Amino acid sequence: MQTLANAGSDLADAGSAAGTVWPVILCGGSGRRLWPVSRRDHPKQFQRLSSDKSLVQETALRARDGLGLGMPVLLCNETHRFMLQDHMAEIGIEAAALLSEPQSRNTAPAIAAAARFVSDRDPDAMLLVMPSDHFIGNQAAFATAFAKARQIAQTGRLVTFGIRPVRPETGYGYIEQGRPVEPAGTGFEIASFMEKPALARAEELVRGGRHLWNSGIFLLPVRVLIDEFERLCPDILAAASAALSAARDSDGRLLLDTTAFLTAPAASIDVAVMEHTRLGAVVPADMDWSDIGTWPALREMRGGDAMGNVLDGNAVVEDVTNCFIQSTGRLIAAIGLDDVVIVETDDAVLISGAGHAARLDGLVGRLRDAGQSAADRHLRVHRPWGHYRTVDRGDRYQVKHIQVKPGESTSLQFHHHRAEHWIVVSGTGRVVRDGETILLHECQSLHIPPGVSHRLENPGKIPLRIAEVQVGAYLGEDDIVRLDDRYGRA
Repeated sequence: MQTLANAGSDLADAGSAAGTVWPVILCGGSGRRLWPVSRRDHPKQFQRLSSDKSLVQETALRARDGLGLGMPVLLCNETHRFMLQDHMAEIGIEAAALLSEPQSRNTAPAIAAAARFVSDRDPDAMLLVMPSDHFIGNQAAFATAFAKARQIAQTGRLVTFGIRPVRPETGYGYIEQGRPVEPAGTGFEIASFMEKPALARAEELVRGGRHLWNSGIFLLPVRVLIDEFERLCPDILAAASAALSAARDSDGRLLLDTTAFLTAPAASIDVAVMEHTRLGAVVPADMDWSDIGTWPALREMRGGDAMGNVLDGNAVVEDVTNCFIQSTGRLIAAIGLDDVVIVETDDAVLISGAGHAARLDGLVGRLRDAGQSAADRHLRVHRPWGHYRTVDRGDRYQVKHIQVKPGESTSLQFHHHRAEHWIVVSGTGRVVRDGETILLHECQSLHIPPGVSHRLENPGKIPLRIAEVQVGAYLGEDDIVRLDDRYGRA
């Protein structure tokens, strides 16, 4: 635990920090503790876990519709940037910027890059920093907490949102409330932080009534934040600033410079700034918050039936209590279970005691070490132009279902080791094959021999669906030689 000094003269020096609030949404998480639904190629923030919208969509709408804020600044891993654009387009939200990280360095470098971007355009702004994969059930309470945080931030403080604990929780960090801050009735100084305590200590913290869960949501005056980065961790600020200055603009996305960004130490904003600043404050909030970090947390968020169960999809149970059972297709039949998690996808099944679900991170790591592709990838793989799904594979062959979005196209490419045969299932395809342009309609097919350059385009207004049969000695995705790509991929 680290105890923080009083704000004192630092707060007076910070001065007023009134200004426009820019939402900053962090989309870099991998969500391995919700495997097999959440995987590295399609993580938790892009899943629809609490409604018909993904978690990142709910986060963006919470800022726009719930708080009336403007266009967000989005930060994500480079591999997810096209998926993120699709999710924003689906709900009609245009981003002020999409900053693409070449590799995750935790939250501090990402927030430093966002701070530099906003400061260059609006030096008196505030940043409302929000993880993209959290749930907030009480929007009115969130708006109330935001209004209090804004009053505090205008005095030059860095504000975090603390959640009043409803149980001893060992999976969350805790914030100890210090003395009240001005304006009266809005919040408290931060006395200390504590990371994920043991159960006995968590029980003490909850009984004491002075500690809040650390939500990871912040309201930060950008001038003050940059000053504190400069004072406390100048190496992070320098790396993020250099990465932004050398960023490559690609179709409306800023790809942060890899060499510069990777010089930043990997650190959270809590460790880099909030645990050391004398300008920190916390606003207590009761807003039905969850980070949905485990399957039992999702069960609690959704609420169980009379037997304490959450059953989702094709599931039939008998004498089952306090269980989370989710099927995406196949029937799950369960008898005589208590406090168990069962999650089925098209290529994996998880069965776990609810009390052990937090250990999934380690299990996924073991799957990755064993070379199991299901550790990171679904059978359905998303690409900037659409998606594909492997439906069958065997010795020297593979069958895929490919869908290309209207107006999009694959790269111009060729393969060394495989031939491909395409059959149009629906829509219209325009194929460039060795310089020749061919138009394909439903039920028509085309053969692509090894070594022949080709590109598949969808010139129509409906999705183009293709059945692809690959034949060859090697069928891996790394047997793609890109000659030209509209999405800036190597």
